[in-house]
Amino acid sequence: MPSLRRETPLGPVTLVEEDGALVVLDWGGSGADETPVLIEAHRQLAAYFAGELTEFDLPLAPKVSVRQRAFLDALIAIPFGDTKTYGEIALETGMSAQGAGQACGANPIAIIIPCHRVTGTGTLGGFSAKGGVETKVALLRHEGAAGLLI
Repeated sequence: MPSLRRETPLGPVTLVEEDGALVVLDWGGSGADETPVLIEAHRQLAAYFAGELTEFDLPLAPKVSVRQRAFLDALIAIPFGDTKTYGEIALETGMSAQGAGQACGANPIAIIIPCHRVTGTGTLGGFSAKGGVETKVALLRHEGAAGLLI
């Protein structure tokens, strides 16, 4: 599968493509395949971090179950700068709050599918990406959702 690694303010990320769609965002990784999809995905990530993009428009094909895909679609629907709790997402998707937390942790395309926008009730909750909760805090601050961090 083609992959392309680039630097971001959070460190290197590698995007992986299959059949013309993104399937993985890997924290670190390697790859130098410059396909149109991967170049555009990294261009959009750079625009996101530069404060010029609030919504990604990329072909996504995470390798997940139908139920998990519905959950990921609910994450994509959370607007830039907003957050929802695990409980709110659980109600929307028909799963438990614990299940919602596990589904967030299994998100294969973090940032682009914004699992960082899901928090606990009165807490940040976890974040399974490189850097853990500190990375989640950086993403929420970048989006202006830092009011909940005070």
